[in-house]
Amino acid sequence: MDRISGDTSPSSPENPYAAAGVDTAAGDLAVELMKDAVARTHGPEVLGGVGGFAGLFDASALRGYERPLLATSTDGVGTKVAIAQAIDKHDTIGLDLVGMVIDDIAVVGARPLFMTDYIACGKVVPARIADIVAGIARGCSETGAALVGGETAEHPGLLGPNDYDVAGAATGVVEASAVRGPERVRPGDAVLALASSGPHSNGYSLIRHIIAGAGIGYGDHAADFGTTWGEALLEPTRLYTRPLLDLVDEVGDGVHALSHVTGGGLAANLARVLPRGSWVEVDRSTWEPPSVFQVLADLGDLSLTATEGTWNLGVGFFAVVAADRADAATAALQRAGITTWQVGVVGDGTLPDGEFEQGAKGVDGGAVRLVGAYRGIPRIGAK
Repeated sequence: MDRISGDTSPSSPENPYAAAGVDTAAGDLAVELMKDAVARTHGPEVLGGVGGFAGLFDASALRGYERPLLATSTDGVGTKVAIAQAIDKHDTIGLDLVGMVIDDIAVVGARPLFMTDYIACGKVVPARIADIVAGIARGCSETGAALVGGETAEHPGLLGPNDYDVAGAATGVVEASAVRGPERVRPGDAVLALASSGPHSNGYSLIRHIIAGAGIGYGDHAADFGTTWGEALLEPTRLYTRPLLDLVDEVGDGVHALSHVTGGGLAANLARVLPRGSWVEVDRSTWEPPSVFQVLADLGDLSLTATEGTWNLGVGFFAVVAADRADAATAALQRAGITTWQVGVVGDGTLPDGEFEQGAKGVDGGAVRLVGAYRGIPRIGAK
């Protein structure tokens, strides 16, 4: 697990690399601070530990699959890191990264095997890097993945001393006959919404634009939330992988498709997991968007409907399930601590009159639109 870019010679005034702004001694200390957190994600299938050029994972367990398919995903956290940097709080960004990467693997029903991360920074601050990686390790533990590799690259002159960005990639496995997706979806299936913990890691460019326009500092007290603005907006992404995989184990073939509500918002992400020719009308009246979205929309003089392609508005995942298994699926997710409710039914044939979202992210899938007014909001355009 190669963690710090650059040579390994001691930093000193005579060291030209140190004079150029790269502190390898700080990098070594960062590795020491994170080692225990990383090691706690390792089971017997991880070989070599921290410090190697490559992470090793024993794939012999795949022999138990008839036709194992490897699932992979890569992503980052986006501009949410700017808020972490503004209030010097870095212990939850790693959870966001795991949510963005590993929960995408769960969409096809795959179990995560391992993850790697990449942190680019202007200056290695050991405690800061250790906090970020500890969050990644915690997320890996919660989702059942091993953190087998990573890289921390110091880029003085390109990034400021307090600037950093994070990205990651993960691999999972699923039996070919067990892949969840559009081909399983049938007319009459129930569409369930799984509650989010907040904005997760999407739409933060709009959030930061609103906050800046309102003249608010991230350290300012936010009366609506009882915390500072920065703390409220750093609420970590909910991790869905274990509850969803448990759902598949419990409900079996009754779980037809899953959709992670990330960039692109509600309709676009659901449309990606529906078969061509099908459609869903998502009923807004089945839920009230959490206050964080309502407060931000008010500050930005926006209607909630105008943000549906940007924010998740309280829905972190959709599950498309057989109608006769909808109650069992809802109960299973509720037991896992995730508020779940039905928002629609899969239809087919002629689309109802009106505009639908189709062809999202290049996928020639189904059609989705949101209808009605949000619960607790007097009219569709209300803020």
